[in-house]
Amino acid sequence: MRRASGRERMLAGLLGASHRYTFESLPRIAAEHAAHAGLDGLLIYLADLQEESLFLVTGKGLDANADPGDEPGEIPISGTVPGRAFQHGEIVPAARDGSPSSRWWVPLLNGTERLGVLRVATAEAKGDHAVSLMRELAGAIAVLVTAKRDVSDAHARLIRRRRMNVAAEMQWRLIPPRTFATDRVVISAVLEPAYEISGDAFDYAVSGESVHLSIFDAMGHDAASGLTANLAVAACRNHRRQADDLAGTAEHIEEVLCEQFENRFATGILSVLDTATGQLSWLTRGHHPPVIIRNGRTLRLECPPAPPMGLGLGLPGTVCHDQLEPGDRLVLYTDGITEARSPEGREFGLERFIDFLVRHEADGLPVPETLRRLIRHHLDYHEGRLNDDATVLLLEWHGPAPFHTGEAEALVGLP
Repeated sequence: MRRASGRERMLAGLLGASHRYTFESLPRIAAEHAAHAGLDGLLIYLADLQEESLFLVTGKGLDANADPGDEPGEIPISGTVPGRAFQHGEIVPAARDGSPSSRWWVPLLNGTERLGVLRVATAEAKGDHAVSLMRELAGAIAVLVTAKRDVSDAHARLIRRRRMNVAAEMQWRLIPPRTFATDRVVISAVLEPAYEISGDAFDYAVSGESVHLSIFDAMGHDAASGLTANLAVAACRNHRRQADDLAGTAEHIEEVLCEQFENRFATGILSVLDTATGQLSWLTRGHHPPVIIRNGRTLRLECPPAPPMGLGLGLPGTVCHDQLEPGDRLVLYTDGITEARSPEGREFGLERFIDFLVRHEADGLPVPETLRRLIRHHLDYHEGRLNDDATVLLLEWHGPAPFHTGEAEALVGLP
């Protein structure tokens, strides 16, 4: 009988142990099984909710399996070596003086969702085999983090840096992952203020060659706004999964909101992209229309608006159609991005918002990193205080042909 390799023992051991472990025991279990493949000194860092810093997962038994050494418990993402691994999806050496190192920072990704980084030591030089082992270890740990985080208060405490309001608690449980990719599209989103979200929400889903995108902005800035947004998203998913069209789905949301609330409404965009042809179908219910970034230029889409959903006015929306070109970036946003003002009263504005996206697209940054920097810039402009939710949902369409190997990964920062 063939003896299992170190790689096989590592991956099989992680999978076998995953059925009964908790999030807190992940550092110990991961370190034990990584050692089978010659990977030592394992540390797991996860990004906080706003992706400003990386925080060490301490857990049970960490001290017996990995020595943090001079690595701190918190590492800023901007301006650090581990932060570069997170931002660009690169495996980078841990040595700070440029000398050869057997320790590496490895991006931690679940599919295309950025979770954090690993610090790991290899017994061999950084050849193809070592790189493959580090990536496989990171991939396995990312899957385990994702599997356990939703039932772990320890995970929530680690990635949150301050108290969260009830509405935000609902919204973060509602929305899909902030980054997702298929063989033709990359989707990424940001949502602020992360700890005081009230009425903003976004959603997306894939069905065959169709990608559904929606964004909602419920009236108000309280828990009732969060309930309205939650109900709008749930009604949208419910009717969409019955294969209804955009207009019918919007009407269903209208009916549900009117049944449950008095004087509560939500604006929104509902859209579907045919990824085989690039045809975009969309409607607006009292919401700012989408914007397309094409070859460094901005195109503002136009469509006759209908009233917000929940007012019960009985005025149906108009479905409009636009043709995307390969490489187009479709941007949906809420007015908290464009209409928020600085302490001096200066509005952030659509022009400043789109100009930022265009300039950073030219820099070749991964899509989620562009949005991370956008929201940091937005918060800095307003000195860290927003009076309204600010949400951006961005989709990049490659074209009817699938991405070549590595193209989709590069767009989201995968190695």
